[in-house]
Order: sequence, then structure tokens, then C-alpha cells
Amino acid sequence: MAEKPIVVGITHGDINGIGYEVIIKTLMDARMMEICTPVVYGSSKIATYHRKLVKGSGDLSFNVIAQLEQMSTKKANIINVIDKDVKVNLGVSNDLAGTMSLASLQMATEDLAAGKIDVLVTAPINKHNIHSEAFAFAGHTEYFAKKFNSDNYLMLMIAENLKIGTVTTHCALSDVPKILRKGLIKTKLKALDTTLQQDFMCVKPKIAVLSLNPHAGENGMFGKEEQSQIIPAMKDAFKQGIYTFGPFSADGFFGSGQYTKFDGILAMYHDQAMIPFKILSDGKGVNYTAGLPFIRTSPAHGTAYEIAGKDLASPDAFRNAIYCACDIFRNRKQYLSYIDQNKNENNTPL
Repeated sequence: MAEKPIVVGITHGDINGIGYEVIIKTLMDARMMEICTPVVYGSSKIATYHRKLVKGSGDLSFNVIAQLEQMSTKKANIINVIDKDVKVNLGVSNDLAGTMSLASLQMATEDLAAGKIDVLVTAPINKHNIHSEAFAFAGHTEYFAKKFNSDNYLMLMIAENLKIGTVTTHCALSDVPKILRKGLIKTKLKALDTTLQQDFMCVKPKIAVLSLNPHAGENGMFGKEEQSQIIPAMKDAFKQGIYTFGPFSADGFFGSGQYTKFDGILAMYHDQAMIPFKILSDGKGVNYTAGLPFIRTSPAHGTAYEIAGKDLASPDAFRNAIYCACDIFRNRKQYLSYIDQNKNENNTPL
């Protein structure tokens, strides 16, 4: 029997950015329907507005549905999160865009939690205009962690031959040393090890850990976090069967190409991971929220207001986000099935 198509929920993100453009360009390829059944949580009217700005999109038409039971497996679907007319202001951040972003996110998240969709791919939001009493979070990652009551989540950036997570995410750089504690590092190492096994089918993954300070602190000369927090966390993790190596000074680690020798990398803070990642991923990278009971990915780029409506946005990262979500869904299903069938008396996974 043929497998049931994976239902991919898609949030439209900031309506004034490039979200709809990359969604439309991705779904213009009819072969996408062979991989999954996409459902955009957005507005058919806004989609039509953006479609007129994308060259060659005339053959794309959405199946407009009021509920998921009406979705088609042969074409892209769109479900309206709001009925009234909405004005698009390309390249502009405003409250309306934030409201629309949140409406899409809330409906899609509810359906994800209810099992009505299999995975969720989120288009970029503006972290400022979406911020409100209903969304008091630094970003998507923290929102989903709270929604699904996960303390063991990890922001994991994915590209070809590169998977890098962060201990701290969206916080001031001055706060990083205060947040960076042994227990938190161990939690992130565990999350990374688990996701590499169950979501990427990696047996006994090798994890590189980056230092916080230059030259890995030079034995305390340039900072003591390596000795007091990072190395003790690594030793504890190793005792638990997590294969950690380092800590490595980030400049030499990436400059020498050493990153290619590991299955996963754990960075200490946001930019330590994102700068090399965005250079090496060449605009095709994916952001994955590991450690959740559900699967959520997104393209590793922002709203790009400066090119909104100009038909210049590349769909590569968004397309990869869909591919990645579907691959993880299949891998996790296979992994959990294997574990269930091969439990030993200690209930120990691979």
C-alpha cells in the first residue's frame, strides 16, 4: 500500500516580506505534491496579490478550503486565517503584519498539536511587530518550546554536511556568560545527541563543542567558563554515552574545515553558530526546532523587506525546509518503530 502523503502545514509569516514569494515559488513545482500535501495558513486574497508579482506563477492555483478535511492531495491548499480584506504594504513593518503572522501561527500550531497536520514549516516573521501579550517571545523557537512544554529544545541549523545547535539563543551577548551553566550545556548536548539519532538516523554521533572564549580560554587566561562549565558538562555527558569532543576555538575549527569531521556541533551563543552557518550554507540553510514532540522547520533567513515584491527572493531555503521536515518525519517514525520493536530490559535506545 502507498504511504499516506505527509501533510505539511505552512504559516505565511510577515505578509509584507518575502514569505509568500518563497512559498509560491516552492509550490509552483508540481513535483512538490508528490512529496507532500501542503496547506498554507494564510489568506487567498493576499496569496493572489503576491502571486501576480512572481513571474511564471500563473499556473499555480490554490485549493481554498475552510477546514482541513477539504484539502486536496493533488494541489496546494490554503486555509484563510482571516476573512476581511487586508492591505499589503511591501517592505514595511507594521502592526497588521504582526497580527496576521500571529493568526497564522496560532491556527497552524493548534492543528499541529491536534495531529491534523504532520509537520509545520514557518515562513519568516518580524520579531518586533509580532511581539504582544499573546506572543511575548524572542522568536519561533521559544514560542514552540513554551507551547509544547519542552525544556529540552534546541535551535538546530541544518545545511549539507553541517548541523549546528546553540546553548543560548536569542539573548544579549552580555548575558551569555551568566546563562551558560553546566546543567544547561548538558541539556543541549542531550537534545543534540537525541535528535541526531532519532531525526537524522545517526548511530553514535560525534559532537564537537565550541568554546566561549578565544583559544578555548588558554587554560583560564582569557576566561574560565571552559574550565568551570563547559568541560565539566562535556565530561558528564560523555559518561552518559554522548560522544563529545573539544572544546574547540571557533575560528580555527571552521577555518581549518574541522567541522566536516563531526555529525553535530554545539555552539555557545547565537552568532557563534549563525555566522559560519550562513556563510557555509549559501542561502540554502534550514532552522529546525529539535526536542519537541512535533516537527517544525523554517528557512534560515528573515523577512528581507528590502527585496519584498521584487521577485528576487530565492526559494531554496524554504524548499529545503519542507524537504527536511518530511525527511525528519519519516526518520523519526522509523526510529521510534525500531526502538519499540527492539526494547531490551533496560529500555535503552541505539
